[in-house]
Amino acid sequence: MSTPGEITALLHAWSEDSTASTDALFELVYPDLRRIAGALFRRERPENLLQPTCVVNELFLKLLRQRSLRFEDREHFYCLCAQLMRRVLLDHARSEGRKKRDGGVSVPLHENMLWIDDNPVDAIDLDRVIHELERIDPRKCRMLEIRFFLGFTADEAAELLHVSTASVNRDMRFVRTWLKDRLKAG
Repeated sequence: MSTPGEITALLHAWSEDSTASTDALFELVYPDLRRIAGALFRRERPENLLQPTCVVNELFLKLLRQRSLRFEDREHFYCLCAQLMRRVLLDHARSEGRKKRDGGVSVPLHENMLWIDDNPVDAIDLDRVIHELERIDPRKCRMLEIRFFLGFTADEAAELLHVSTASVNRDMRFVRTWLKDRLKAG
């Protein structure tokens, strides 16, 4: 991953509408985001037309359209990236015109998060339960997005969220159980 100070400095310059900083920022974070998107697609069906590069490109387009955004630091940036990746996947699932539980678009789970079950999770169901979690506990939701959609390790998530690794692991145990129950109940 890129260094925190470097990203934060570029984010502040980007917020001040510096085109050069935008290019430098995207060049710096693109490899990380592409790697993360690639991890999301490792278990995806081969016939899926959406590819990791498309997800990252769509993410950048969404960020560029929101020029009024002011990023506090890299935590803020990566949390927004996780939310936007989730939206890209959800928009793709919806655009496919598939109905819930009727051949819907599955969401591949990060290799360290194969804890729901062996079956792919429908993107619309997952989005629904993530919104429920956000209402209950926004911090746990952010942590889930960072671990699940960005593929950060527990140590990376702890650093980014300014909490201990033990807190991340404890939160993940709760989130795993909660999501598993909510997805089965849904």
